Amino acid sequence: MRNGRVVGEGHHRRAGAAHAEHVAIAQAGARARGATLYVTLEPCAHRGRTPPCTDAIVRAGIARVVIALEDPDARVRGRGIAALKRAGVDVEIGDGGDAARELNRAYLKQRTSGLPYLTLKIAQTLDGYVARRRGERTPITGARSAAFTRRERIEHDVVMIGVDTAIVDDPLLTVRPRHRRAVPYLRVVVDSHGRIPPGARILHDQRAARTLIATTRTMPRAVRARLQRSGARVMVCRHMPDGRVDLHDLLKRLGRQGHLSVLCEAGPTLARALLAARLVDRIHWLIASKRFGRLPDALAAPEIARARIDAVAPIGRDVFVSGTPEVQRSSPGSSHMKARSSPSKRRTARAGSSSKARSSRTAKRRAPAST
Repeated sequence: MRNGRVVGEGHHRRAGAAHAEHVAIAQAGARARGATLYVTLEPCAHRGRTPPCTDAIVRAGIARVVIALEDPDARVRGRGIAALKRAGVDVEIGDGGDAARELNRAYLKQRTSGLPYLTLKIAQTLDGYVARRRGERTPITGARSAAFTRRERIEHDVVMIGVDTAIVDDPLLTVRPRHRRAVPYLRVVVDSHGRIPPGARILHDQRAARTLIATTRTMPRAVRARLQRSGARVMVCRHMPDGRVDLHDLLKRLGRQGHLSVLCEAGPTLARALLAARLVDRIHWLIASKRFGRLPDALAAPEIARARIDAVAPIGRDVFVSGTPEVQRSSPGSSHMKARSSPSKRRTARAGSSSKARSSRTAKRRAPAST
């Protein structure tokens, strides 16, 4: 910004692309000299796939940089700030920190823990059921909720299901209509023993999205070879004492591959396992007005020990609820839930980690920078 006006803005589209600072400075041109640059993350001072942002800032003659958050990446942390100060640039830190943490939550989680940020989606009836009976495909929510889910996939690097969902629902897990994404997302099926059917649709449309089968050493070699011939990748993970995929190991591997966020459209078995392992960062409930409670074989949704309700919004005849699971100190590992509501904010039903560029509150990775 210069003289109270935005003269350039930008965002980081994907790994390997120009960082937000470079985009904003290029747009500003000569007007960047003497201007103030606002970023949500500390500018980098090292050369990776792109040149250092600090060098570009100094060359452009920017007088002041306002940074919402230090970058937790070990290659960047503190070094960008130090480089700017050495060059005589005025640096301020902390303005807009809360908004920046929310905007960059997936990046921050992956950089600090090695794990991608995981959102668990649960579609359930008003009385807490996900199917009329085990093994039966049961539509729960309406067409608008289905469209919302397909859009939500755009905002995540990975969409994950369990093998039971692959068998019962046979989903494609694609975005419809198709949408260009800077980083093509990955479809993951958690299948500990190789039960996915050969005709599963998710195996036969690799052009729409890549498919990865997360399994263990118990998967028969013939099944592994068949899956690889179909074009799917097979990832052999560590296993738990009960023989199931070690989900922490799976997510760690996805994080090492650079995936920042996972949307898990899980059935109750995988959902409970993720919750028990405390791997869920956010829960998106889609709640229909129907009830299944009088059906003797109805399949219950997973219960959560404690959750802070962050947002509630209607989607057609359904209700969208976004919550953050909380660990209950008195009974760690418990799967019984009481949903604790904080003052909820009315938001739109579209959630995601990327943002359109703005003028005075701006960001780096997957978000904007302004001068």
